[in-house]
Amino acid sequence: MVLARAGLWQEVVTVPANQTYLMPEGMSFEEAASFLVNYITAYMILFDFGNLRPNQSILIHMAAGGVGTAAVQLCKTVENVTIFGTASASKHDALRESGVAHPIDYRSMDYVEEVRKISPKGVDIVLDPLGGSDTSKAFSLLKPMGKLITYGVANLLTGQKKNLMAMAKTWWNQFSINALQLLHLNKAVCGYNLGYMDEEFELIEGVVAKLVSLYNQGKIKPKIDSVWPFEQVADAMRQMQEKKNVGKVVLVPELKEEN
Repeated sequence: MVLARAGLWQEVVTVPANQTYLMPEGMSFEEAASFLVNYITAYMILFDFGNLRPNQSILIHMAAGGVGTAAVQLCKTVENVTIFGTASASKHDALRESGVAHPIDYRSMDYVEEVRKISPKGVDIVLDPLGGSDTSKAFSLLKPMGKLITYGVANLLTGQKKNLMAMAKTWWNQFSINALQLLHLNKAVCGYNLGYMDEEFELIEGVVAKLVSLYNQGKIKPKIDSVWPFEQVADAMRQMQEKKNVGKVVLVPELKEEN
C-alpha cells in the first residue's frame, strides 16, 4: 500500500520506501488502494483530534464517501456512539446498514434542525469536509467541550466544473474564530490535512499498524463502489461529482477479464 500526494494515476510509479506498507493477508488490491488515505484520515480525526469515547454523538458529513464510510466503521469500534450522517436520500438504506442511526438528506432538509430535533444540545464531534458556511453550522452544533474537525473544502467544487462565483462565496463565508471566543465557548476547532504529514513517518506508521490490526479483526473493511479502467476516468470522475457512489471509486490500468 502506498501513500503519495499525487501522481498515482499511472501504470508504474516510484515512491519513497518509507511511504509503503505491507498489505494485510487476504486484502484485495482494490481494497488496498482505498485503505490508507481514507482510514488514516478517519482514524486521526476521530481519535487523535476527536478523542471519541463511548456514549458520545457525532455528525459525519458525506457519510457515504470514502472517509465517511471509514469513519462510520471506526465509530462502530467504540461502544454506544450515536452517528448522524449526511448523504443524498438514495444512500440512506446503505448508511443505516453500516450503522448510521440518523441519515439526513442534506438536499431537502436543514441538517442542523434535524440534528437538534433528536439531540437538542447538539453533538460531541463534527467531521467537516465541506468548508464555507457549513463550518459555522458545524461549530454551532457542538455541545460544550465539543470538537469540530475540518479536513476539506468540498464546497469549493460545485457540479462538474469549478464555479468561480461559488468558490468566492465559499471563501468569503469561511468560518473564523479567535482564541478568546473559544475560551468562552468551551469548544475546540482542529484542522487536518494528511498531505502535509509526509514527514511524520513514525506517527503514520503507528496509525497504519492499528488500522491493519482492526482490518485483520474484521472490524473495518474498505467499501468499493465501483472499479474503472484508466480509459474511462472521465466516467469515473463524473460518477463521483454527481455523488452517485457509496464508498470508493477505484481506478485500475485495465479491468480484469471475467472467466
